[in-house]
Amino acid sequence: MKATLAPSSLISLPRHKVSSLRSPSLLIQSQRPSSALMTTMKTASRGSVAVTAAATSSVEALREGIAEFYNETSGLWEEIWGDHMHHGFYDPDSSVQLSDSGHREAQIRMIEESLRFAGVTEEKKIKRVVDVGCGIGGSSRYIASKFGAECVGITLSPVQAKRANDLAAAQSLSHKVSFQVADALEQPFEDGMFDLVWSMESGEHMPDKAKFVKELVRVAAPGGRIIIVTWCHRNLSQGEEALQPWEQNLLDRICKTFYLPAWCSTSDYVNLLQSLSLQDIKCADWSENVAPFWPAVIRTALTWKGLVSLLRSGMKSIKGALTMPLMIEGYKKGIIKFGIITCQKPL
Repeated sequence: MKATLAPSSLISLPRHKVSSLRSPSLLIQSQRPSSALMTTMKTASRGSVAVTAAATSSVEALREGIAEFYNETSGLWEEIWGDHMHHGFYDPDSSVQLSDSGHREAQIRMIEESLRFAGVTEEKKIKRVVDVGCGIGGSSRYIASKFGAECVGITLSPVQAKRANDLAAAQSLSHKVSFQVADALEQPFEDGMFDLVWSMESGEHMPDKAKFVKELVRVAAPGGRIIIVTWCHRNLSQGEEALQPWEQNLLDRICKTFYLPAWCSTSDYVNLLQSLSLQDIKCADWSENVAPFWPAVIRTALTWKGLVSLLRSGMKSIKGALTMPLMIEGYKKGIIKFGIITCQKPL
């Protein structure tokens, strides 16, 4: 799980009507940042040692929770859904009942559509890629195979990193891809290393969105492309200070299960990128394109194989399965938005 020409028009455009923000001057009015983002931006200015210590402890607890969650659940996901740990991309309002293989094809399509949206083609000669929040490395292996690029993935989960490296070896890709345990907010890379900075559904886990974006920009090479695909909450309307209490309550219940900090909107990401003088900023709302995904995940969980695997996996997986209907509710009620945001680092 940001700036508007009208309160919410930029993010709610269908994917064939996407606004491109090549200069801050194109924005008539920036949307007020969400309360979550304002909290993040204010944290740095607080002088209290007690507050800082508490915040540090909270971030460490979140980091450990994320690692433990994926240590426990990644094997189950791979067994049922394969090595792409993200939504699929579907045609809006499609009534076709897809097979398991069809859903996996939709996950591949998500990668392809994200690259297409960002203008990343085989002619661009992408040489080095960082996969931030890499899961078990599905995106990295796909991009390495497609472009012949060198990819490095980072994750908080030792289980994911090991499995990703094992799969790379099994697919004879160890010379092209590698994976390690590292924090996306403190990446172990030099400045300007990567032609493509890829974050597929990891931004929702970041407790400090401003620091997250700054790290993505830091490791991007001059002229490099950044792609963020993430869960967001809806854009705040003109005059709104925060989400409605019932909306926030729904998101809070999801956060407890999936180890998520406070959510932000797609417009918040756009504002952050603009503040760093990034170029060719574009975003879109793909919520309709991912709508069939969570119902499909629930259907697989209710099969005999799914139930047995779920029970064997552990309590975190079970809690995750029980929370899935809340994701569907959030999408249906327009609280949760599936956003893609991309930009280019200046030369």
